[in-house]
Amino acid sequence: MLSVLGKLEECRAALLARNSRETAELVSVAILELRMKLNGIDEMELRALCDEMTMRVEDEERPRELKSAHGHRRRPLLRLVK
Repeated sequence: MLSVLGKLEECRAALLARNSRETAELVSVAILELRMKLNGIDEMELRALCDEMTMRVEDEERPRELKSAHGHRRRPLLRLVK
């Protein structure tokens, strides 16, 4: 499966080099799905990660005064495992 992942990444790079951005994005989705399978990450975990990242971006966009008034930083929902 790692060799398939490598080939997909090569294909994505070649597509980007040829300005085929939309097709490269589709290949990126396949790469993401394969990486999730290889690392045992399910859709719910990915969704939780995306939600957490979205909330952090929204928090960073707020003025500092509002951010400090709301208080606490949340613990990460996922842990990076190498």
